Amino acid sequence: MKIRRALATAVALAVTTPAALLAVSPAYADTKPVTQTQEKKSKPTIKELETAVAEAKEAYEKAAKAKADALVELRKTLDELGSTHPLAVTAAAAKQAAKDADAAKTAADQAVTDAKAKLADLPEDATPEQKTAAETAVTEAEATAASAATAKAAADAKATEAVTAVGDARIAAARAYGVVDKAADDALAAKIAAEAALAQAVKEAEEEEEGDVCEPENDLTAEVTGLPNKLVAGTTTDFALRVTNGSDQNMDEIIAYTGVFATDKTGIKETGKFFRLQWSTKSSPKWQSADEDDYIDGLGPLKPGSHTDVKLRLTLDKATPAGNGVAFIAADFYNKDGSCGGMTDLNMYEFDVKAAGSKPGKTEDAKPSKAPKPGTGNTGTTPLGSSSGTPAQTGTGGSLAATGSSSATGSIALAGGAAVLLGAAAVFVVRRRKAGSAA
Repeated sequence: MKIRRALATAVALAVTTPAALLAVSPAYADTKPVTQTQEKKSKPTIKELETAVAEAKEAYEKAAKAKADALVELRKTLDELGSTHPLAVTAAAAKQAAKDADAAKTAADQAVTDAKAKLADLPEDATPEQKTAAETAVTEAEATAASAATAKAAADAKATEAVTAVGDARIAAARAYGVVDKAADDALAAKIAAEAALAQAVKEAEEEEEGDVCEPENDLTAEVTGLPNKLVAGTTTDFALRVTNGSDQNMDEIIAYTGVFATDKTGIKETGKFFRLQWSTKSSPKWQSADEDDYIDGLGPLKPGSHTDVKLRLTLDKATPAGNGVAFIAADFYNKDGSCGGMTDLNMYEFDVKAAGSKPGKTEDAKPSKAPKPGTGNTGTTPLGSSSGTPAQTGTGGSLAATGSSSATGSIALAGGAAVLLGAAAVFVVRRRKAGSAA
């Protein structure tokens, strides 16, 4: 269901809580989810995109948890590879063996040097046996040194192999973590892309909606009859609402808004505390309480030139303070085929409230005055009308119709009647959207 620009302005004026908007980095705005094919056969619906966002969020949460677990495992593995891991133990033993082999080779080399020195130091008169013994010692020392050199080379190779194995294990652990880390990054990118796609779809839908707005349906009217301009606390009054289709088109579903408020010099009172509004129709003859939003749903379709009547019953609690009251009346329609509907002007009926037990005196039907249209600039600081019959001026130079009432207008203005009106219009818009979605 589309809304017209005037009501959109009313929402902006009456609702102070900003809507939460999804902001997505432009860098990810064009990123497509990993499951999306390059050749898109049909445009996904918002519901499908919402499902995709939920799935992407769940996948990212799982990937993020896996990343956190993998990081813990990586740190544990790296710590063990520096001490208790089997590869670390083997490497430590191999390095110690290489160190011992190096020491043995050094000792063997020294033994060769010493043996050669003794051989060279033999006196000229040394016996053949002494010379043979010294030469044998050199030969044996050289053999031992050669064996030590071979052992050292083998030990060095094993140590290098063991240290390399530890390093490879560190690299493997880091790579394993890198795979999980990349998966988490990919899941995050997919999540952001899904959110961006949903945000774009919602934005396009809103722009499409705003681009096809409806003008007010001036041929749909809502009029109240039989509402006295003076009511007494503790009494019940019956009156009627007639909604008429003065156009040449069918209106599939009619909704009425009836908001009644009590006021005095201190401001607007809790309506539910003092007033009770009931309604009935020909199709629903049993009296029903107006819902919490003051809407009357299901008034049915209206053919061109036809009307529907709603019986209304307003009961004032005995504790209702003397002062003034005001009723805001409007109607709206929407079409089930999705074509535009339209809201009537929001009419305002003012009445005096007399204390319980008093006499109302001479009464007449309350007369409607068109409430200020949203966006005219009235913020509640300017009266909605005047008792003199002169149109009251709005804050931006616009004018409003005279109400013809006595003191009610001033009290309503002091009580923030304009704020009530705009708030009612804003709620009406929300209700219309809900009704349109249900259709």
